[in-house]
Amino acid sequence: MQKDKTEDKMEEKTESGIDSNIDGKDSADNETAEAAVSEGSRHEGRGEGRRGRGRDRDREFVEKEFVEKLVKLNRTAKVVKGGRRFSFSALTVIGDRKGKVGYGFGKANDVSEAIRKSIDKAKRNMINLPVKNGTIPHEVTGNFKASRVLLKPACSGTGIIAGGPVRAIMEAGGVTDVLSKSIGASSQYNVVKATFDCIKKMMDARAISRNRGKSLNDLWG
Repeated sequence: MQKDKTEDKMEEKTESGIDSNIDGKDSADNETAEAAVSEGSRHEGRGEGRRGRGRDRDREFVEKEFVEKLVKLNRTAKVVKGGRRFSFSALTVIGDRKGKVGYGFGKANDVSEAIRKSIDKAKRNMINLPVKNGTIPHEVTGNFKASRVLLKPACSGTGIIAGGPVRAIMEAGGVTDVLSKSIGASSQYNVVKATFDCIKKMMDARAISRNRGKSLNDLWG
């Protein structure tokens, strides 16, 4: 009888051991499956993140078609009953580095909104800047009120010899070599207007050749 009892106990132990091993294997398989699923989802998330970053890069490339340069940011304060109320004004210059430039002036109660307004106005008021071999075609002088700007063509390697507002306009327009001199009032807004007066006075080679009945090679050399 005792022998039979011991054999029954051994059978129960072996059965329980088999059950525990089966349960352990099932739990291990479940854990590995869950880990694989989480790993796959993580990789999918990474792929989506990369694709999302790629789309953002393309969107930034489209949005940054123009070079935007902030020439001046001014803050004014108005004293009211509750304290001081600030407002901002921004003067910006934009260009495509291929001979098109524009400037804009915007006002708002927020810096970003003032810059956005100025950039929108600059995009609506773009003009052509004649560029040949990285420089301007001829010497020209522009005036606006008490400001006067002189621009001269320069040979390759000279660089942009100009101050802040004139330099921003030339870089945005794609000019790499130019000599300039600002004469008279140094107000940045007036200097920008005088520089754009210079650009408007520049002669376009295509229009001149068409009027004179000559080719571009005869004019430009």
